[in-house]
Amino acid sequence: MDRLDAMRLFLRVVERRSFSLAAQDAGLPRSTATEGVKQLEARLGVRLLERTTRQVRPTLDGEAYYRRCLSILADIEEAEAAFTGAKPKGLLRVNVHGILARSFMMPGLPRFLEQYPDIQLQFGEGDRFVDLVREGVDCVLRVGQPTDSSLIGRRIAVLAEGTFASPAYLGRFGTPRTPDDLDGHRMVGFLSSATGGLLPLEFMVDGALRQVMLPMTVSATGAEIYYASGRQGLGLIQLPRYRMAEDLAAGTLVEVLPDTPPSPSPVYVLYPHSRQLSPRVRVFIDWLAAEFAARLPRSDGGG
Repeated sequence: MDRLDAMRLFLRVVERRSFSLAAQDAGLPRSTATEGVKQLEARLGVRLLERTTRQVRPTLDGEAYYRRCLSILADIEEAEAAFTGAKPKGLLRVNVHGILARSFMMPGLPRFLEQYPDIQLQFGEGDRFVDLVREGVDCVLRVGQPTDSSLIGRRIAVLAEGTFASPAYLGRFGTPRTPDDLDGHRMVGFLSSATGGLLPLEFMVDGALRQVMLPMTVSATGAEIYYASGRQGLGLIQLPRYRMAEDLAAGTLVEVLPDTPPSPSPVYVLYPHSRQLSPRVRVFIDWLAAEFAARLPRSDGGG
């Protein structure tokens, strides 16, 4: 194993906290991964990793060497691409929000892979918190303002939001004309994945944000059940307008209070502070931003 391959393997062991997972990522036997790191430590004359029965973690020297390896390997990849004109290549692990991915990413994905045939994409789907470094993920696609200071975020779009209800719900509870008319109404509750708390309905009234909590019989932690509950007449829901086009056209949902919409939601691609942005991650983010810009209605903004 040459020095660069040993560096790449060492990075993966640190990030995955496991020889087995790092070996799996690299397509190597675990014994080869273990021996490769041992040889690296012997060459450097320092202990890079603390090994226990439950976890592998870097020593202080290992942390310092990890940061240097990140910088060196990123510089090599950039330099080779600049002089050879080679396109980015390699495995790119991305965690996505499924609804967003289906609407904005998947339609154009074949063209991306035609342009970059040597990039292999591995997708995870969900809206849970993802530890990018520990789980070996290169970037995540998420809605909402980032709160994790260990991540760098690039805003690629802003989604206009609306308040919606089914015709059956409005027939039972009436159609509110202003947020002051919401007495006696119900909402479908949405539980924040970050805090576990219920999120209030939001309304922009004369440039100020007003938050309203209403009684509910159903709450959800995922967007699909939240949306389906609103469609079944179980309460008011607030979601991005782009995903409501078919329901609005079919009459299965109606937008209410359009003059006082919720605040718009930013869409971010997030990646770790500790990693320099590799060429394959950079071209993927640039392409994704262009896909959002092309597919969003003019009323929704890019970032």
